[in-house]
Amino acid sequence: MANNLHISYDLMKPGQNYDAVIERVKELGNWAKIGYSFWYVRSDYTAAQARDHIVPALDAGDKLYIVDATKNTAAWHGLPQQVSDFIKDKWPK
Repeated sequence: MANNLHISYDLMKPGQNYDAVIERVKELGNWAKIGYSFWYVRSDYTAAQARDHIVPALDAGDKLYIVDATKNTAAWHGLPQQVSDFIKDKWPK
């Protein structure tokens, strides 16, 4: 069953290589670019698997947030601990 992934990222350093991150996103499945760094991807990957696929293209300090709207799950990388804790606390259980 394919998943509906919503992928958002912030590349923090000037001169970041967006092409590498974009290529990783596109490898996940059929995609549509919604905003500058916001994508919809129809994928066989889970949110966590997609995160693990994209992370190698990120630099230290970059942020990545993926929501699987099919399974109501999320995975992220590089978010401040306070934000991560907030999401874990508020996300429907």
